[in-house]
Amino acid sequence: MLQQSISEVKGVGDKLQSQLNELGLFTVEDLLFYFPHRYDTYEVKPLTELTHNEKATIEGEIVSEPALSFYGRKKSRLTFTLQVDQFAVKAVMFNRAFAKKQLNQGDTVTVTGKWDQQRLQITVSQFKKGESKSQEPIQPVYTLKEGVNLNTLRKVIKNALDDYSADIPDILPEDLALAYKLPDRSQALNQMHYPETRVMLKHAKRRFIYEEFLLFQLKMQLLRKHNRESTTGIGQMYDNDQLTAFVQSLPFELTSAQKRSLAEILNDMKSPHRMNRLLQGDVGSGKTAVAAIALYASITAGHQGALMVPTEILAEQHYHSLKEMFEGRAKVALLTGSIKGKRRREILEAVEQEEIDILVGTHALIQDEVVFKNLGFVIVDEQHRFGVEQRRSLRDKGLSPDVLFMTATPIPRTLAITAFGDMDVSVIDEMPAGRKPVDTYWVKGEMTNRVLSFIQKEIDQGHQAYVICPLIEESDQLDIQNAIDLYDQLSAVFEPSTSVGLMHGRLHNEEKESVMQQFAVNELKILVSTTVVEVGVNVPNATVMVIYDAQRFGLSQLHQLRGRVGRGADQSYCILLGDPKGDVGKERMRIMTETNDGFELSEQDLKLRGPGDFFGKKQSGLPEFKVGDMVHDYRALETARKDAAEMIMENTLDNDQRYKALKEHVYSDQHLLGNVLD
Repeated sequence: MLQQSISEVKGVGDKLQSQLNELGLFTVEDLLFYFPHRYDTYEVKPLTELTHNEKATIEGEIVSEPALSFYGRKKSRLTFTLQVDQFAVKAVMFNRAFAKKQLNQGDTVTVTGKWDQQRLQITVSQFKKGESKSQEPIQPVYTLKEGVNLNTLRKVIKNALDDYSADIPDILPEDLALAYKLPDRSQALNQMHYPETRVMLKHAKRRFIYEEFLLFQLKMQLLRKHNRESTTGIGQMYDNDQLTAFVQSLPFELTSAQKRSLAEILNDMKSPHRMNRLLQGDVGSGKTAVAAIALYASITAGHQGALMVPTEILAEQHYHSLKEMFEGRAKVALLTGSIKGKRRREILEAVEQEEIDILVGTHALIQDEVVFKNLGFVIVDEQHRFGVEQRRSLRDKGLSPDVLFMTATPIPRTLAITAFGDMDVSVIDEMPAGRKPVDTYWVKGEMTNRVLSFIQKEIDQGHQAYVICPLIEESDQLDIQNAIDLYDQLSAVFEPSTSVGLMHGRLHNEEKESVMQQFAVNELKILVSTTVVEVGVNVPNATVMVIYDAQRFGLSQLHQLRGRVGRGADQSYCILLGDPKGDVGKERMRIMTETNDGFELSEQDLKLRGPGDFFGKKQSGLPEFKVGDMVHDYRALETARKDAAEMIMENTLDNDQRYKALKEHVYSDQHLLGNVLD
C-alpha cells in the first residue's frame, strides 16, 4: 500500500502530482515521511526558555501608551512596552497603524514575532487582544517548491495519514522500543506531522532520530562485516625480531599513543582478513613513523608496499625520509607525474620485478602501467582528498593488500563513526616529547606594521615565514587581501634584502614545486601563499605563520595552516590577522589562541560550522539525515552504533524473529549497501 503512487492520495491531481514529484515525492511512503523542517507554535513560553532570533509567542499587559511614528510613504512603526512576569519587553510593529486604535494601556495582549534576546524586544508579526488559548495547535511547516501551497500540502499529508497510517509497519523490535521508551512508528509519524503537544513531538523526534541512526549504522556494520569476510587477507607473518631491531634503531622513542596504534595495525596485518583502517592524528603526532614501521613489517613478510600522497612535493618529502629510515633495509623509489622517459620505464620495470620494496608517489601510482609483483601494504595519506574510485583502484593492484588510510585532519568522534563507519579507526592523540606548542596570537588589521616587523626579526635570526591569504585575485564582492597584491606589497617592504615568493592554486604544478623547493632550501625567506601549503609540507626552519583575513577560514583549516610551523627545535608563532564582525568569527579566533589540540578544535569547529561543511559538501560522503543531527544528537548516534554492532556481532539481526521487520527494512535498501548484500 505504501508503495502506491502519490496520485492515489485524496486531493492529489495531475498538476499537484507533478509538483510533488519535483520535491522527490513519488509514493505514499515518500509523502508520509516528508517531515516538516520546523513548526509554527503559538504556545506561550516563559521568556527564559525563548531562543534568540526565533519565532516566539508571549503574553503580557501593555504598560505604556502605544506610540505611533511615520517614516517614508505609507511606512509606520508602532511601539509599546509589555509587562511579562517581572520583565519589561519592548514590542515593535511595522506598518500596522490601525492597531494604535485597538491597543490601549492596561490591555492584556498575546503577540507572536521574532524574539531579540539581547534587547528584550519582540518584532510583532501577529497579535490578538486577551490571553492566549492554551491549546493552540502546533502547525507543521514544510520545504516547498514554487506552485505548491503550504495549506494544500498540509491537507494532502493529513489525508495520507488518515488513510494509510494503519499500514505503517513498526520496524523496531519491542525490546528496544521499551528500553528507550519510544512511541510506535505509526503514532510517532502522526505526531511528527500534527503534534498534539511539544512533549509528544519531542518523543516522536526521539523515535525517528534513533531509528535513522540505527538503520544507517546497521548498514555500515554489515558493509564492514561483508568487506572483512569477503576479502581474504594475506595474513602477513612479519619477522618480529627484524621489526623490533628497526624500531630500536629509530632516533626517537615512540609515544604510548603511537605504540597503541601500531599494535592495532600489526594485529590487523596478521589477521586472515584484509585491513581497512584509518589512522588519524594531529599535525606532528608521528603518523608517518607508525606507517613506516608497518611498511617495514610487510617487507619482512615478503611483500611490497605503496604510499600514495596528494602532492608531488609531499611525495618527495616522504621519499627522502623513508629512504633515510630504511637505509640498508629496503629499496625505496619515487614515482610522480614529473618522472618521465627512461627513468620512468626503469622504475616501472623494477616494481614489476620486485626489485623495489616501497613505491612512493602521487595518483601516478594508480595508473594501469604500474604493476606490482607482490603488493601487500598500501598507505593513502590525507585520504579524504582522494576520491573513492582512486582509493579502490590502488587497493585492487595487489591481490588483497592491507590498506591504511592516514589523515592529519583530527576528525571528531561523531563524524569518524559516521563517515568512516565501515573502517576501523586508530587515533594518535598524544604529541611526541619535547615538541613546543606554537604560540598563537590574534591581532586586528591596524597592527599589520608590527606584524611585519616581527617577521623581519625572525628572518634576521635565520628563520623563514609563511604569509597566507584566502583569495588569489581581487574580488568585488569580498573586501579581502589577495595573494598577488599582498606579494607585491611585501616585496616592496622586504626586498631586495629579503626574498619573497608567491604560490597559489593557478600556478602549474612545475611552478608550484619550484617555488616550494626554493622555500624548502631557504632560498626564499617569505612565502606568500593561498591555502595550497595546507597539507604535509615540512620546512623545519619556518617559525612564523601569518594568516590574513583569518576570520574567513574554519577552525580546522586554521589549525592545519598553523601546523606548517613548529616543526623544528625553535619556538614558532602563528599570527591571525582579522577583524571578524560576527560572534562566530570572534569565537574562532579565541579558540585558536587557547588550544593547540586539534581534536578539541575539531569538536568546536563542528559545533560552529555543522557536519556538512567539515569535509566540504561534495567530498564528505556524509549521509543526509532527515531528523537526526550528528552534533546535537551525538548520544543517540553512539547508542545506535553500539546496538548495531551488537546485533551484527551476535547475529540477532539475522536469526532472532523479533528483529525480522528491521532486517527486511535494512536489506531492502540496496542503494546504501552498495549492492554488496545480494
